[in-house]
Amino acid sequence: MKRFSCDEWVELVTSYLEGGLDESTRHVFEEHLAACECCGHYLHQFRVTVTALGALRPEPLPGQARERLLAAFRDRRDSRVEEPRSS
Repeated sequence: MKRFSCDEWVELVTSYLEGGLDESTRHVFEEHLAACECCGHYLHQFRVTVTALGALRPEPLPGQARERLLAAFRDRRDSRVEEPRSS
């Protein structure tokens, strides 16, 4: 059965918390979690951060800051899509 490195495990945290892992992947994820104290701390910190951020009341961004921020995310996403993939 495949085992995850910590780097691979971290890439799956959001999907795990959202219930998006298939049963097999979830099992391997939880196996790693049970054996790796560092990843256990990471998951706890991630949950605390999500809870804290969820409690914040967002304030509107001033002026054109919102549009500039959205444009930056669009540009970043578009540049990732356009990057040629290496074989």
